[in-house]
This record gives sequence, C-alpha cells and structure tokens, in this order.
Amino acid sequence: QVHLVESGGGLAQAGGSLRLSCVASGSINTLDGMGWYRQVAGKARELIARIISSETTIYADPVKGRFAMSRDSAKKTVYLQMNSLKPEDTAVYYCNYVANWGQGTQVTVSS
Repeated sequence: QVHLVESGGGLAQAGGSLRLSCVASGSINTLDGMGWYRQVAGKARELIARIISSETTIYADPVKGRFAMSRDSAKKTVYLQMNSLKPEDTAVYYCNYVANWGQGTQVTVSS
C-alpha cells in the first residue's frame, strides 16, 4: 500500500505559477511511474505528466512547455511546477502511483 498526499494547490491568476507537491509513503522504492492527473467536474480524469525513468518524463499536449515534473527521491516527493497558467488549467489535481491515488488538491486559475 502506498499513501500519497498532495499539497500546493490554490488560486492563481492567468499567467501565474503554482507548484504542487506529492509526498509518498509506504511500499514504494522508486518514484519511476509517479504521475499527475487532473479532473474537471463531470469529465474524466486525465494524465498530464508521468515520470517514466530518471531520463524521461512525459507530458500531455495541453501542458507541454508550461508544466514541469520533478522529484526528490530522498524525500519520496514529486513536484509539478505549473507556469503560464490558464483558466482551463482549473481542476482538481491528483498524484498517482500504480493503483494508488492522493486525495487531490484544487487549482483554480482566474482570468
């Protein structure tokens, strides 16, 4: 069992930045495979970034060039740096590892 706790959400203006954090605990030995998803009410949860390996992180097209996922293995923490935020980035953001999910953190971007 892996426990994930997100933090860092909040309100930002369009063009602004936020950084999300996700701390993992429990049966996890590598952060490879950690991902960030987001969900808008009434829509399916969508993958926006995932660490594939130490050299490779994949991003969904809507966030490429604006969002960056990073890790601190010693702290078992992954981050999502979100820049140039847009109102359409408004969603609940979730951290994921295999079948494990965090509780989510709300991000609201005002125009």
